[in-house]
Amino acid sequence: MTDGTRNNGKKTGKGNPPVEHQFKPGNPGRPKGARNKLGEMFIEDMLAAWESKGAAAIHTVIEKRPQDFLKVVASLMPKDLNVNINQIGEMTDEQLLDRIRKLDATIQPFLSAHGEDGNSDGDRTPTAH
Repeated sequence: MTDGTRNNGKKTGKGNPPVEHQFKPGNPGRPKGARNKLGEMFIEDMLAAWESKGAAAIHTVIEKRPQDFLKVVASLMPKDLNVNINQIGEMTDEQLLDRIRKLDATIQPFLSAHGEDGNSDGDRTPTAH
């Protein structure tokens, strides 16, 4: 079955297009670079239009068709936004130790003032309520 046929004798896979859709001798198809040239010309024309009317066109759309302006803004936003709030997983061991030391230095005054277990057994004299 490595010859592209099934058990029923029919060929599988993508076949050749019909003869009327195949390239004829002397007709090489689209010239090389034609699509790129068209794209480049379009971008140049869009740039020229933007340079002459860009900001004014935006203000006109905002005033007359705000819903279309919002559609454009939404289309420019990324489809998939990856927000990594927890950066600890990407930190090196040295960075983690540095972070722990800074946190320890920050909370030490509170621990000594309130006792290490959070009760009022620290350095302060308890107040009577």
